[in-house]
Amino acid sequence: MKLKIENITMSKAIIKPSNLEFLKLIKKNNNRDWFNSHKERYIKEHNDIIFFADALLQEMNKHDVIETVSGKKSLHRIYRDTRFSKEKIPYKTNWSGSLKRATKKRRGGYYFHIEAGNSFVAGGFWGPEPQDLKRIRDEFAYDAATFRKILKNKNFIKTFGTIKGEQVKTTPKGFEADSPAIDLLRYKQFIVIKKFTDKEVMNNTFVKQVNETFKAMRPFLDYMTEVLTTDVNGISIV
Repeated sequence: MKLKIENITMSKAIIKPSNLEFLKLIKKNNNRDWFNSHKERYIKEHNDIIFFADALLQEMNKHDVIETVSGKKSLHRIYRDTRFSKEKIPYKTNWSGSLKRATKKRRGGYYFHIEAGNSFVAGGFWGPEPQDLKRIRDEFAYDAATFRKILKNKNFIKTFGTIKGEQVKTTPKGFEADSPAIDLLRYKQFIVIKKFTDKEVMNNTFVKQVNETFKAMRPFLDYMTEVLTTDVNGISIV
């Protein structure tokens, strides 16, 4: 029975042309009157994304432990928070969601973004807490060889290219400008990204491709987890 349920879920986990087309319509008609008059269409398209997210969550839990309890819970709202934004359009023009790894022993998170002409998946550490950023930098300054090995792995390069994220222009406070790890020490975000074409997104293997991309992040996430769950002497703090 379990296999049958999985097959049904996977068969529905397809991003359809209409899912992307609806996003294009929102972009052209980004106002509440239009959206409210097309609410039934939104619900229909949104349900497709829920099926996709459910199947992805199911695949992810085969190789990681995800705290997010359902595909629906992983999805972000279509409504934009315009309180602090100069752009006051009320609706997003993408489908997106986040999957959180379970417990303090697993650090980092997964993100997917579906948008016509701009789909990608990402993961890592968007805004590390100051103490976490300091701990990561301390590890790099002590020995960055293990992390560099991850970045130079053929599968990592093929999938993500290189690590991305904002960097400081000067030497971080408390570190040496001539440190062998100065290129890594300047990062204040640690993110990996893989982009997908619309054709790839609408392929019936897309959920598996996203899952494989997330799996390819694991050496990076596991390294960061080990660093952030131990002190400078390698003793567990969780």
